[in-house]
Amino acid sequence: MSRPATNGALTAPDIKPGDALAPVPEIFSSARLERVFADCFAARWRTVLLGGAAEPFYQPAGHGEELHRLYYRSDYFASALHEIAHWCIAGERRRLLPDFGYWYAPDGRNTVAQAAFEAVEAKPQALEWFFSQACGYRFFVSIDNLGAPGGMADCEPFRQRLIEEARAWRVQGLPQRAAIFLQALAVEFGTGLQAAKLDTSLAGLAG
Repeated sequence: MSRPATNGALTAPDIKPGDALAPVPEIFSSARLERVFADCFAARWRTVLLGGAAEPFYQPAGHGEELHRLYYRSDYFASALHEIAHWCIAGERRRLLPDFGYWYAPDGRNTVAQAAFEAVEAKPQALEWFFSQACGYRFFVSIDNLGAPGGMADCEPFRQRLIEEARAWRVQGLPQRAAIFLQALAVEFGTGLQAAKLDTSLAGLAG
């Protein structure tokens, strides 16, 4: 989840038509994720998934508004899965805050800032990995810090942390909304994947 630095005031993103750099296979259309998400969560959790954003953002319903809105970048399938993972983890209090109340440091983080970033990202990326498997979609690990001082940070420690989180969830069970969405994805994309069959091996990670 990459977002620009702000002055502390979180505001809704500049929404514009989808502008993916390259087409994706029709099977991995983000519109399918929007429909599955709505089927799972629009009625009970009053939340919808919307693409076309310049940057991902979660906007809780304001005064007089019925639905919370979870925006993902452009029409990117992976961005949608990642934002859904964050939403599935966020507790009730955080779901009442713009962007779940998080502060996102920009690319170019130093060692301390990167460690804080990875501490927040391990759980959602592990969950995104599971969602990707349910879709039959290739997942890539991201430490999202190309401008790090001294060059790209070492991805291996974060990869191991992600695997640990994934294995813990496979044993303990997924959060309620994550389990609902995983099952719905497995049906929608025809993989039939069950939680007990989720891959948590190092070989299963693409990047």
